[in-house]
Amino acid sequence: MAETKLSEPQKIIADITLMNNCFMNKVFAGDVKSTQLLLRIILNNDKINVKTVNTQQFIQNLYGHSAQLDILATDENGRRFNVEIQRDDEGAPVKRARYYSSVLDVHFLDSGRKYDKLNDVYVIFITEHDVLHRNYPIYNVERVIKEDGTAFADGSKIVYVNASCRSDTPLGRLMQDFNCANPDKMHYKELADRVSFFKKTKEGEKTMTDIIELYAAKRAKEAAKKTAQARNIELAKDLLSEGESIERTVRLSKLSEAEVRELASKLTA
Repeated sequence: MAETKLSEPQKIIADITLMNNCFMNKVFAGDVKSTQLLLRIILNNDKINVKTVNTQQFIQNLYGHSAQLDILATDENGRRFNVEIQRDDEGAPVKRARYYSSVLDVHFLDSGRKYDKLNDVYVIFITEHDVLHRNYPIYNVERVIKEDGTAFADGSKIVYVNASCRSDTPLGRLMQDFNCANPDKMHYKELADRVSFFKKTKEGEKTMTDIIELYAAKRAKEAAKKTAQARNIELAKDLLSEGESIERTVRLSKLSEAEVRELASKLTA
């Protein structure tokens, strides 16, 4: 039997994973069960009971940089958990984590309340690569008193999860699921059910329009870039074959000097 050929939108939906922050936002939006599973595994704490979950939470700072959070959850003790997906290493600098933590503190401490009323805040980055370069599956960061190594215990906690570590552990299996496009092959039912809803039901597919449009625009841009690059290469070949200098060919073709020199070496080989 011939395989059914997927349309372009169907291909986009079939290939997308939870490492795409737009899709992750849909999967976790308002869903306590999947968010609770996520936090319990990452923080190794089965007693976390999530009460509220919001995605794409915009926190405005009237005096400086505002923040848009991928996931913002609150548990029964008032602790707040911000989870961010970062595929680009440059999107997860340590000072961004520091800033997000401070933004949450400022936003949720009402005027006139004492500082000891600040709830604990967790800022969690799930990164595609090991951005801290120590080859750990997870990094738990808290302030300590340097003189004796004891915890400063100010309630501010930062966690980096290395999504490239996919070992046979609860966290490793979670990261396998985050990188898995097929819900039938996912380990955790809570996540598989949510991903399956968006990928395999008509109701869920209808909500994927914005992601499909975003991907289509991205692919169109990439295709246009490839076409322009191909034209530049052909122009450079013509210029070089006519005896133009490397410098002039670089300027006219908009290729890099290294690319032009490589073309020149192939033409003279």
